[in-house]
Amino acid sequence: MTAAEQQDVATLSYEEAREELLMVVQRLEAGGGTLEESLSLWERGEALAARCEEWLEGARARLKAAQPDA
Repeated sequence: MTAAEQQDVATLSYEEAREELLMVVQRLEAGGGTLEESLSLWERGEALAARCEEWLEGARARLKAAQPDA
């Protein structure tokens, strides 16, 4: 794993997590790795997707809070 892959997912910005998730998907789609490597990538991808969702949920909450009451 590269240094970026080893970085704690919780510290990643939305853009960093999304970019790494795209790389993980590309590597999985390319195949060629062992089952263990693929499982590790899959787990990392799941964690990255969850991190992106956290950021998006936070953004939705901020937008909702900024809207005036109807």
